[in-house]
Amino acid sequence: MDRKNISKVFVAGLVSGITSIMLLLMVLIFTGKAELVFPPAGSNIELKKKISRKAEFIGKYIDKYYLDEIDGGKMADSIYKGIFNGLGDDYAEYYTVDEYKDITEKSSGTYCGIGAVVEKKKTGDISIVRPFDGSPAQKAGIKAGDIIYAVDGENIVGQDLTTVLSKIKGEEGTKVVLKVVREGENDYLDIEITRGKVEENTVSSRMLKGNTGYIKVTGFEEVTNKQFKNAVGTLEASGMESLIIDLRDNGGGLLSAAVGMLDRMLPKGLLVYTKDKNGVAEEYFAEDDECVKVPVAIIVNGNSASASEVFSGALQDNGVAKLVGTKTFGKGIVQTIFSLDDGTAIKMTTSRYYTPKGRNIHKTGLDPDIKVKLDKSTLAGEGVEFAIDNQMQAALDYLHGK
Repeated sequence: MDRKNISKVFVAGLVSGITSIMLLLMVLIFTGKAELVFPPAGSNIELKKKISRKAEFIGKYIDKYYLDEIDGGKMADSIYKGIFNGLGDDYAEYYTVDEYKDITEKSSGTYCGIGAVVEKKKTGDISIVRPFDGSPAQKAGIKAGDIIYAVDGENIVGQDLTTVLSKIKGEEGTKVVLKVVREGENDYLDIEITRGKVEENTVSSRMLKGNTGYIKVTGFEEVTNKQFKNAVGTLEASGMESLIIDLRDNGGGLLSAAVGMLDRMLPKGLLVYTKDKNGVAEEYFAEDDECVKVPVAIIVNGNSASASEVFSGALQDNGVAKLVGTKTFGKGIVQTIFSLDDGTAIKMTTSRYYTPKGRNIHKTGLDPDIKVKLDKSTLAGEGVEFAIDNQMQAALDYLHGK
């Protein structure tokens, strides 16, 4: 059923009746018959029987007493999601057809939407991190820090980020209304945005004083590798003598993007390797001798995670870069998405990754070589496009020998 060498679980069937739906532990709905699929091979047989009996028992209660009609598709999706919730893996998830389309677009870096980085905070709020320059969101007046309360009149409080993003995105030229809470405003703001094609600019760069190049990377997506290499090439052609790479608040993304960027930074050699549940290793190497030959500083913080840590750890292990800032997040595991034949997908943790020197930093993070806490008073003020904050200044001081 999947396309990525996972043991196949195939069910043909159009499920009728709530009892049949409750019996399903993992099922796809096609024409034909419904077949029960139990937990993975090796699970306790008695447990399988117990789950089957209880599911059927609960189904009979629902059939007999539940007041409203049952949405079979919604019920089935909830069961699939429950399977992955039960793994105890914070990163495991079942994606519906629409959700999978959304994450595929996100990882490609090109999609139709409003053009903004959106995150779910620890409080549960869905917040705008930043609108892209020139994006529909920016043109409509969306600002960093806006908290989304409703999308097209539907309250989204408590919904997961993937679901909210699927509501915000849509066909080019269509409109979406976000009801937002903005600091300093006494009431909600309703902002209408006309969706458009957006290629996310995950890399920005400029030359700082002393011929120090500065590259800010906000995510590791399919477009990032090309954008990063272009930025490095432009700075080198402009006489770059040292380089700052800013990975603060970069939560990661595609391992392939990080490997491609490292290939541009380092000569031939091991970049990162992973090990699966059986201890089988997969190694990733730089494939040519092209590399950056100037001193490098990488600025990181507690939100620098996953692919950001792969990138930073490889350069730190190779002695090519010093890390400046605060300890990174500590996500040393890799998730794989398996696409299924009905357009849905599943994601789960499949391996741990290790830096070239064999470090796995899961739940520990990378320690900076130069520890500097951010002084928020040094950040760019309202209306100021760019400012050198105290962590950037520490990186500059290191590169300039101060």
